[in-house]
Amino acid sequence: MNSWKMLNSSYVFKTPFGNLRKDDCELPDGQIIKNYYVNEYADWVNAIVLTKEKKIVLVKQFRYAAQDFFLEIPAGKPEENETYENAIVREVREETGFISEKEPILLGEFYVNPATQTNKVVTFLILDAFKAFDQVLDPTEFIDVRLVDLNDMETMIENQEINQLFTVSAYYMSKSRLT
Repeated sequence: MNSWKMLNSSYVFKTPFGNLRKDDCELPDGQIIKNYYVNEYADWVNAIVLTKEKKIVLVKQFRYAAQDFFLEIPAGKPEENETYENAIVREVREETGFISEKEPILLGEFYVNPATQTNKVVTFLILDAFKAFDQVLDPTEFIDVRLVDLNDMETMIENQEINQLFTVSAYYMSKSRLT
């Protein structure tokens, strides 16, 4: 099987949130696709954060595109030259005030939507977390921290109280390590 060939590429726009690129591509059989749009986004990190008391640390925040509030695991994108591991430790501390003396456990790196997006999400598990700091939020962040009993997560997912895909997938990826 052969890959597609990029014949031409230009940016429709660039923003701090991501870029939209327009490509002309040649398929392996010679067909040409004009105006194939690619969303360029930075990779991001997220983590299931579990306290010693078996509570999962979640954040509740408004998500503009969906026009609703969501319960999610802490997440964010690495800053310049920051490792994924350092990024998730920083994001968890900033968003929730929680830290751990244990190293984050990498659960996996997964492309978000490889058909049209360039980024991946890198998911971690952080165990034995405890509250040590106040939140340090960006000017555009308004986040409430919620502690949810580990035993309540699946019911909350089934009842659509937690309906953000990356939170759900991270929970199920971590499940075998939480028992």
